[in-house]
Amino acid sequence: MSSEKQYICIDIGGTSIKYGIYGENSAFLVTGEMATQAQESGGPGIMDKAHAIITEFLKEYKPAGICISTAGMVDCEKGMITHASPLIPNYTGTRIKEILERDFCLSCEVENDVNCAGLAEYYAGASKGSRISLCLTIGTGIGGAIIIDGSVFHGSSGSGCEVGYMHLPGGEFQDMGASSILVKKVAAYKGVSPQSLNGKVIFHMARNNDPDCIRAIEEMADVLGMGIANICYVINPEVVVLGGGIMAQREYLYGPIRTAMDKYLIPTVASHTQLKFAENQNQAGMLGAYYHFRNIH
Repeated sequence: MSSEKQYICIDIGGTSIKYGIYGENSAFLVTGEMATQAQESGGPGIMDKAHAIITEFLKEYKPAGICISTAGMVDCEKGMITHASPLIPNYTGTRIKEILERDFCLSCEVENDVNCAGLAEYYAGASKGSRISLCLTIGTGIGGAIIIDGSVFHGSSGSGCEVGYMHLPGGEFQDMGASSILVKKVAAYKGVSPQSLNGKVIFHMARNNDPDCIRAIEEMADVLGMGIANICYVINPEVVVLGGGIMAQREYLYGPIRTAMDKYLIPTVASHTQLKFAENQNQAGMLGAYYHFRNIH
């Protein structure tokens, strides 16, 4: 029987909860996914689901710890949620680490999901070997993580790199550059319901030269380029890694976003800033949760 240490990894998102057993030498031994049902059951329901996942795994495995990646702002020392959006009601204040360590007598560490994605890319992905990297996840909103020498930069109160709230001409970064805004824009340009569109359809139409879709994508890329450039002037990362659902369109988006970055960055900064796309996809949160745990223990 293998002597490698194994870890329970759980990635809590607003839509789904991903979970698995990670073997430190052999990647994920098993993975699964379930609906979060955040609106129906909120924070208490999420903890019930985590309990059920861990209980089931303990029937077959002897893990060395529990690694949690979660949406919301996290106090990593206490392993608790300090702020959660209305998408997950009654989650703010949840003491995940305290509850799970008490109930299962296993070490537990908790980190924000975007920070976990950044750690996954640093240790096993697009920013491997970099000294300073910026990871942005672009989906319903925009999340950010700064990784310096393999560790997350948390800021003084744990809210470092909450770049979605950054103000740009016209509004907040996440209110102008997120993929959800793309759908609303194209719907407005065409005078149709946003429910009749999605990102996949918009990119398909853009590839077939639809002017409304091309315009909306170019506007989104310009906003992303401006936001990224502003952050780069502050932290000067070697590499910017883009993740999130819309990044499935990397072939289409790389050119427009790179062009926008170069427009807003002075040449000496632009030439030292790589743009890459995330490599870990669906497992990024779980994998990053493991690396966060390993950094502590």
